[in-house]
Amino acid sequence: MFWTTVSLTAIAALALRASASVPADAELAQSIEQLRHAIGLWSAQTDFLGPDGTVAKSVSGSYEYSWVMPDQVVSGRSDIPELKQSAALLLYLKPATRQIEMVSVGADGRLWVMNGPFGSETRVSHPFATAGGGESQLRFTRSNVQPNSFESHMEYTEDGGQSWQPGNHQRFQRLR
Repeated sequence: MFWTTVSLTAIAALALRASASVPADAELAQSIEQLRHAIGLWSAQTDFLGPDGTVAKSVSGSYEYSWVMPDQVVSGRSDIPELKQSAALLLYLKPATRQIEMVSVGADGRLWVMNGPFGSETRVSHPFATAGGGESQLRFTRSNVQPNSFESHMEYTEDGGQSWQPGNHQRFQRLR
């Protein structure tokens, strides 16, 4: 019991030291606000886009986010009933690299990792192999942010980021 208490105290001290070393600057503050803004239940309308940017299919769903560690880590869940899709989500700050990172995993078990610099509304996925043997990346950009709504645009590249093609456009409305 003594060693457990000592270990927990040491872990808590390290966590406090790590959080105390986080720089208090505008980009960090903006990233914290992004996490705070996400908290709650959202309805989402997703338009899947064709190569020319026209809507190929629209579906409705929901996203719900809550704190794991206030101002540091958010957990969430997305559900799109029409597509029979659900996913677990995490959004968190990485002070050591000054990044905000988002991860998602669905029923297929594929872990998507997307990150961007503090202060940015854009996250880019790690490169992944395409069915045709090439390599691709996804880019998500949040825009039109209001207290109870925002939009997200997903684009993809298959040429190392030289050009980006439309993937989907989402419109989120806060339900609570």
